[in-house]
Amino acid sequence: MKYMLLMYASESAVPALSPQELGQLQQDWFTFMQEAREAGVLIANNGLAPVSKATTVRVRAGKTLTTDGPFAETHEQLAGFSMLECQDLDEAIGWASRIPMSRYGSVEIRPLWDQV
Repeated sequence: MKYMLLMYASESAVPALSPQELGQLQQDWFTFMQEAREAGVLIANNGLAPVSKATTVRVRAGKTLTTDGPFAETHEQLAGFSMLECQDLDEAIGWASRIPMSRYGSVEIRPLWDQV
């Protein structure tokens, strides 16, 4: 079953990391990616640019309206994603708990529409 793991964090509350902590965080990400690839569950992974780079599109009364920034003001912003193929939700939860961002943000797990 394919799952989208959506990673959220507050852009204004990114933890202040020492060079050593930053190095460890980068190593943790590298380890997660390598292990997910080797396990054959990783389909795709990427981070997103800050919300200041976002554009929101709405169509109302046949007119396309664009707005700079995100659609909604929230405490946490969508920061990236991983798409995994797992046997079940329990396996997806196991992988989500290994994503470094889960330590200071959150990871939402959602099955792909055609999988439900």
